[in-house]
Amino acid sequence: MTDRVYEIRCPIYGFIPVDDWERGIIDEPAFQRLRRIRQLAWTDYVYPGSMHTRFEHSLGVMHMASVLFDSIRKRDADRLRSELHLNDDGLRRSRRVVRLAALLHDVGHSPFSHAAEDLFPQHPSKARRWRHEEYSGAIIRGPLASAIEDNNLNVNYGIKADEIASFIDSSPEPRDLVWRELVSGQLDADRMDYLLRDSYHCGVDYGRYDWRRLANTITIANDPESGAHRIGIGDDGRQAAESLIVARYMMFTQVYFHKTRVILDYHLAEALGAILPDGVFPSPESIEEFMAWHDWRVLGAPAAGGGEENGQRLSDRDLFRLVWEGDEQLQDQEADEAAQMEQALISSGVVPIRREAGGSWYKLNNRDLLIRQQSSGKVRLLSQLSQLVGNLKDSTQVRLYVSPAERDNARKIIRDAGGTPL
Repeated sequence: MTDRVYEIRCPIYGFIPVDDWERGIIDEPAFQRLRRIRQLAWTDYVYPGSMHTRFEHSLGVMHMASVLFDSIRKRDADRLRSELHLNDDGLRRSRRVVRLAALLHDVGHSPFSHAAEDLFPQHPSKARRWRHEEYSGAIIRGPLASAIEDNNLNVNYGIKADEIASFIDSSPEPRDLVWRELVSGQLDADRMDYLLRDSYHCGVDYGRYDWRRLANTITIANDPESGAHRIGIGDDGRQAAESLIVARYMMFTQVYFHKTRVILDYHLAEALGAILPDGVFPSPESIEEFMAWHDWRVLGAPAAGGGEENGQRLSDRDLFRLVWEGDEQLQDQEADEAAQMEQALISSGVVPIRREAGGSWYKLNNRDLLIRQQSSGKVRLLSQLSQLVGNLKDSTQVRLYVSPAERDNARKIIRDAGGTPL
């Protein structure tokens, strides 16, 4: 059987090739649903060009993962054979698994992506909510299983839907563990694509980095503590890795945690909670019901369009206004001042919306990026080699918002309490 190759235009890479098997999966309703889920929720209220969807991002992640895989295969051909015992057939199969896992990693997103994840129901056996990766796993094992397993091209690979899902939700642990880091790791195709794509559509340069250099220097490295094979970077690509980490920091502080984007997510979650049964999405155990939810359905619901206060505020762009924010670099001091300002407002009859935006820009512990010296094969941790990365601390910025009608009064209260209003 001839495997026909199709090309999909992409503003980031030019063209993304897909074959009949992948096109069949892309044509499935469970994947086409991603056309109706915006990548950055309501960020277009701040950056008007950010109207792109999880659909194009997923295609981009598949392409980027393939570029990274092919680079490792070329750069580390001897080690893949001698240390991982992968022959050409094994590598072809692994490449298939990586491409399918990268393509499907986001099929479990809720409407408006991350903005609505606080409305996932509680996990029945864990002290947390369900995660979008677990929804993705349920969709892959359920509605997409036939498209993955029953294609004629799969005769050569014997790939099961459960194997693809395990790359995303780690239940069970994926068979090709070393390749999982290309889909979910410190330097994965998901992160590499969304920085480039979100930056492009927002019309900013914050998310740009030298991805071609990273792709050319990606390698297999042995963890200096466990000895396990992991994804790393050759020492000639260290600066490119640093640039990606800085790009991620800049995109989060300037785009994802933008003051208006933060309150938009609040209004959106409140509006969604008003129209969802019991205020939460169906669980992965009712995956067909969950897949019926997407941006278009939400936008057409009365509460999202004006029948509920937060839906009306979104529709009219009558958002709560920022009146105080802390410095993300002074976490303890600013947290105390935030509590003081919040209490001053409440005591005066103004109830603010408190939102915290922040995160870990670079995870250490067992996620530290490995840098492999090409001459000696010695492996070091990026945080040990880079002052920039080693000093990049987690941060959380606290912000207080009030309704537009209460803004002037709130600013006076904050000033009287010794704070600096905005």
